[in-house]
Amino acid sequence: MTIAFISDIHGNFEALKSVLSKLDTIGITDIYCLGDTVGYYSQVNECCNELRKRKIPSVMGNHDWYMAGGGFCLRSKSVNDCLEYQRKVIEKENLDWLRGLPMHLKVDHIKMVHGGWDNPIDEYLNPNQIYFDRLEGEVFVSGHTHVQSIHKFGRKTYCNPGSVGQPRDGDPRAAFATFSDGIFQLHRVEYDMQKVFDFMEAAGFNDYYYGCLKTGANKLKKLNE
Repeated sequence: MTIAFISDIHGNFEALKSVLSKLDTIGITDIYCLGDTVGYYSQVNECCNELRKRKIPSVMGNHDWYMAGGGFCLRSKSVNDCLEYQRKVIEKENLDWLRGLPMHLKVDHIKMVHGGWDNPIDEYLNPNQIYFDRLEGEVFVSGHTHVQSIHKFGRKTYCNPGSVGQPRDGDPRAAFATFSDGIFQLHRVEYDMQKVFDFMEAAGFNDYYYGCLKTGANKLKKLNE
């Protein structure tokens, strides 16, 4: 059985559609989301609705937590600008869904969180041998950094599938990962980025809020969430 992992969609429905279309094409139906369905971009309802419709299990990310609990990010005014807009448009059913998301998921022997195992919501995980030596289990997956990676530490394997909606590793294509027969593979797909820009402008946001999508840059210096 092949499993797919997606993460950090951040209201970028155009990117999500391209990733799910690719997964449909290759016949993968077991999909897990590592959090941050909302945040940054304007189509939060479309993204939540699609995950709910497909019954894709998801953990809670830090942006999901901000939205669900009415909180704000202490690191970035721009993140909070986006949250303020999204709070005005998010549908009650989607807000209720976000509030019910777990912090941990496990399928077979694969353990999932959004950030890390010290702080599942908001840890920027730096994968290393010492960190994983103290964890029970063999296969681990998390998101949050928006950077794709696979690491082997003896019998243990860690994967970050990267970000669907806002890559930060210099490749602007939407990212995801698959797992089959004990092996992770990293994938990228193109999507119609201009539509995201158009939706953001219609919502009142300028290039400052979405310009990083053009190059897959590590967001604006002030936005390291």
